[in-house]
Amino acid sequence: MSGIDIRFSPSTTQDAGSFRLIELPSELCQLIESTVNAPSRAQSPLHIKGNLTEDAVLCTADETYALRSVQLSNTLLVTTPSRTDPGGTVNVRDQLHEVLELVPSVPKLHKLPMLLKGAQYDDGDEEQRAAFVKYSYNQASSEIQASEAEFQQGLKEKRILVLDGYLRPIVPAHLSTILELILSYTVTLSLSCQAAEVEELVSTLADEHEVPREVSAQIISWFGTVREGLWEINIGAVVAEIGLEILRHYKHEPIVESEFLSKWKNKVGDTFEASVALELLTGNYLRSDDNPGGATLTYFSAFGLPTDPAARFTELFLTKQRWKSNDIEPFLSDIAVNSKERDKLLLKYARTITTPEGTWYTSRVGYNN
Repeated sequence: MSGIDIRFSPSTTQDAGSFRLIELPSELCQLIESTVNAPSRAQSPLHIKGNLTEDAVLCTADETYALRSVQLSNTLLVTTPSRTDPGGTVNVRDQLHEVLELVPSVPKLHKLPMLLKGAQYDDGDEEQRAAFVKYSYNQASSEIQASEAEFQQGLKEKRILVLDGYLRPIVPAHLSTILELILSYTVTLSLSCQAAEVEELVSTLADEHEVPREVSAQIISWFGTVREGLWEINIGAVVAEIGLEILRHYKHEPIVESEFLSKWKNKVGDTFEASVALELLTGNYLRSDDNPGGATLTYFSAFGLPTDPAARFTELFLTKQRWKSNDIEPFLSDIAVNSKERDKLLLKYARTITTPEGTWYTSRVGYNN
């Protein structure tokens, strides 16, 4: 077997730092290979996102991966065949001391509310449309560290409309009013909750209440599935959104649970009051049994908490000194990819204590409440 000569390329100095080695998870290997082998030779939907103040992420069409640097104990040489002797000589182009590791990550959508301040959509908005802060869908899609599928899902969950190509978070009270109207018209128009005619609802809201068709159509798509003009309504999601708007008024002063449930049932009406359940609002309230007049609820939403895990746990343990497992988990779902990662966070930032009442989580550090 003949040997191969290894030489430093004349361009080694210029090439230094030009190469990065990325270790691909198996699912990304399969994605890239399937794209390369596709007859159409379609481009793989891989994008690296992040500005100078952010850690870079890699996004596919539907997933986000954090890029992490892993130091190597041995130096790797990047080589290419010599142009003059491709069979017997390789040139060293660069030396690598690290590889980039891809780790599944939650989409980083927390910037959206800040970027969209001043762009809220409310009743009577048509008169103010020229004055709002403008942040386009395309601009946000390219800047927000999330895959396209996660970005679209984030707009849905954060109740952000796309109007004339710009992002407009709808004011919660206005959204609740529209949803109440939708429930009411579902009954008065004798529409099926499994196949409500979208056109009839959109037209009625536009004619009777001047709700723009593009607004009501998007809201309808958030709360169920639309196929061939028929809407399968997610009643639980609609009822939950109405209940959440009531609860937001009790951020500083708690409300007795029974009184809250009564208000909620009154808002959704007799037909849908059976769907009212406190579990629909999990991750948006704190419950206390200390009031002699009955259990009370206070609005406390995971969406308003810091996204940094250390800061998140600090906020949680400043709010309550100890948490039961099923109480704290909803407040961690948006910073952990899965239950395994969530449990790692709990292990890192909390300690477990067992009492006759069950298992509790407390902080690993002391706080002055």
